[in-house]
Order: sequence, then C-alpha cells, then structure tokens
Amino acid sequence: MVNRPVTAPDRPAQGPGSGRRGRRVRRWVIALGILVLLLVGADFGAAAYAEHTISQKVRTQLGLTDDPSVTVHGFPFLTQALSGDYSHIGVTASGVPVGDKLHDVGVNADLENVTAPLSDLTSGNTKSIRIGELTGSVTIKAADLARNAPLDKIENLRIEQSSEDYVRNGDPGKSTSSTPTTTTTTTTTGKDTEQDSPTAGVRLSGNVQIAGEKLEIFCFAMIELHGKEISIVPTRLQFGNDKKTTIVPAAVQKALLPNFRASISTANLPLSVTPTAVRVDSGSVTIKGKANDVSFAQLSAKE
Repeated sequence: MVNRPVTAPDRPAQGPGSGRRGRRVRRWVIALGILVLLLVGADFGAAAYAEHTISQKVRTQLGLTDDPSVTVHGFPFLTQALSGDYSHIGVTASGVPVGDKLHDVGVNADLENVTAPLSDLTSGNTKSIRIGELTGSVTIKAADLARNAPLDKIENLRIEQSSEDYVRNGDPGKSTSSTPTTTTTTTTTGKDTEQDSPTAGVRLSGNVQIAGEKLEIFCFAMIELHGKEISIVPTRLQFGNDKKTTIVPAAVQKALLPNFRASISTANLPLSVTPTAVRVDSGSVTIKGKANDVSFAQLSAKE
C-alpha cells in the first residue's frame, strides 16, 4: 500500500451550513464585545456623574472657587451604586479658606465604607451620606501661619523640617546642620514607611527688627498636638543663614523666643477628625487624623 499526501480534492467538502454557523458565531462575538464596551462605558459615565455631583457639593460646603478632585474607587461602579455602599471615595481640595487667617488650606480625605443611597446621590442630596471611616489630612502653608499672632511680627516667615534631636540639643560640633531625620518603621513586607507622630521638629526663619536693625533669624521649635490644638514651642535661636550661623545670647533668646510661640485651634479646620499626627514639609505643616461614623456635612469647616 502506497501512502500519499492528502490533497485538497481528498478532503471532505464542507456542508452549506458550516460557513453560516461560523458567521453567526463571529457576529455573536462582535455583539458581545460591543455590549461589554457599552456596559463599561456606562459604568465609567455613571461614576463620572457621581464624582461630579459629590465634587460640586464639597465645593459648596468648603466655599471653593473650583471643583475639588473626587475619585470613586472600585469597579464596577454600578454595583456599588445600586447597593448604595461604596468601599472607598477620595477627595482632594486646595485653596480652602478657613476664617480670616487661613486662606489656602489643603485637604486630602479618604472616605471608606460609605453609605449613599442612589436616589439621593442622583438628586444631589448628600445629607444622608454616612462615612464609616474617615482618614484625612489638612495642610497649612507658611503664609497662612504667618497671619497668626505672634508669628505675624516675623517678616517673610519660612518653614523647613528639622530633626527633633537637633531642635532639642543642637549639634555641639557643627552650628549649621539641621538635616531632618525621618522616623521609620519596617513593615512585614520589608519596606520602610514613615511613622506618624504627634510631634515634629521644625525650623522657622524670617526677618525681625532688633534694636532698629532688620536681622535674619532661625528658630528651632517643636510642633506638638494637644487635643484640638497644635502648638509651636520654640527652644532656641540662631542668627545668620545656613552657611554661617551665630548662636544667639541667652538674654536675647529669652526676649525673642516668645515671637515664635503660637497655637492654632484645629476645631474649625475642614474634616471632622481627631488629630493624631503632625508632619512638617518644606513650606507647610500637615495635621493628620481619623474619625468613625461621620456625615458628609462634617467634611466642611465648622464656623
């Protein structure tokens, strides 16, 4: 028996229905793909509408000129909307005015386990929205701190980080070093993360009038949380800039240190959270806190 390759004429001919079935399958696949795209598009569209609605309400409550950024996390959105339960909503706003002293406060909030009925959300009614857990931070810039007495006596107030050890003890070997050291903790994944603390070292600097002469002065202080109040507690002063400094005599320090001692109430700041940590960045101070079972209306500042 001689084997030979199978040629096209040897193959069985396809029935007349095979091609039609293949075309029907392709049409169903295409239709299904289009349906999926439409559903995904509808989901994103609904999420965008909800984010816009919440953003406008936050804008009104905080008295902003622009809409804040609102992100509804999690996919699909529609399943969350139909149930009225959202796992995570992020809100970020800048330029928030608080009273007559703070003009440019930054707000960052993570709202978790949020309950918001779909009918209320679509109608713009946010009064019934409840937040299971609120984690937020409020950032106050140096220009706003400078409007609070007695810091308003210091011209061109600037804020920088400083290590707590340097604030309290200085550096006996060097008079210019104030490099901050960040307290870290190692997680189970082996990564270092910044550890929240109710205190932080800070270096305040600016120009002050001394005996009719304007001098640049550096103040090393601690920022401490006391309930609903943050306190700036100065410890020592230096004249000059970072490249060349002079330790201020004790008598002069005693007279000038009170110019850097200040307290700011957090009770009127946006977000109804209990302050738990403070952080100093270049040009600003950030207060962080948490709260449980709060209403959407409590995101705004209390007047």
